[in-house]
Amino acid sequence: MRMKKIVVIGSLNMDLVANTKHMPKIGETIIGLDFKQIHGGKGANQAVAIARLGGNVSMIGKVGNDNFGENLLKALTEDKVETNHIMKENVSSTGIALITVDEKANNTIIVIPGANYKVTQEEIHEKLELIGEVDVLVTQLEIPIDVVKYSLRRAKDKGVFTILNPAPAQLLDDEIISSVDLLIPNETELQILSGIEIQSEEELLEACSKLIKKGVKELIVTLGDKGSIYFTENEYKKFTAYKANAVDTTAAGDSFVAAIAVGLTNNFKIEKAIDFASKVGALTVSKHGAQSSLPFLQEVMNFEEDYNEKRYID
Repeated sequence: MRMKKIVVIGSLNMDLVANTKHMPKIGETIIGLDFKQIHGGKGANQAVAIARLGGNVSMIGKVGNDNFGENLLKALTEDKVETNHIMKENVSSTGIALITVDEKANNTIIVIPGANYKVTQEEIHEKLELIGEVDVLVTQLEIPIDVVKYSLRRAKDKGVFTILNPAPAQLLDDEIISSVDLLIPNETELQILSGIEIQSEEELLEACSKLIKKGVKELIVTLGDKGSIYFTENEYKKFTAYKANAVDTTAAGDSFVAAIAVGLTNNFKIEKAIDFASKVGALTVSKHGAQSSLPFLQEVMNFEEDYNEKRYID
């Protein structure tokens, strides 16, 4: 039996991470505690997480013709992500993310897209043979929206299961929404997509229902330490989160999305896939950085032993 394939279409960034005691106020200069250059970008994060969890993954994206780009490609290859479809851009630099993380594990992020915003529909069209060969397509919103729309639509035409992580949060038109099999937003993203201010469980469900009516088949809404929910036209389930010693929430959402994709390509039922993804997310927030925090499959397999009876959040 052939191993099911996943393609990630998305961004690659070099994350420049500053650790501080607290977030600076407007006009304030503070002394930081530490600085690191870490491989990132939501697309690359998800591709690496998929590979580390045992998935068969290729990536489509673009980097600049610079040292950051070469570094990112080398790291992806070392993590066994297939990189032959990542292009180089001579005009723009590799994408950059400026990240500040405080001692409470809160973060702020400024993304400078660079080469990520130079990906075109025409270039995706040239990759349709690859897209047609995979079982699952995963994408996000750190590349041009028209490229996201085109990728989702053509994947659907080819019978590929589509997953959209609608981050960074923004409004999307109905054509994009209707091309998504599984939408994985957080609560803020769900609120923006639905136009419904969410202050109660009833409003959360109303927002999910609105998107189902626009053509999404399934939703998994991540709620941080409150867990997640699964919603379809006929089903609604709540899932608790796992306890974690959170030091940095960067890439937690990316690792969750990746784990769902891996679970589905391993024919997990949705309950098992979400439980798997919840473990992955808990492990991710217990480490610093983006790709540096993404766990390997063996760590997830050891998760219950490592966390014992403290694993659930009540």
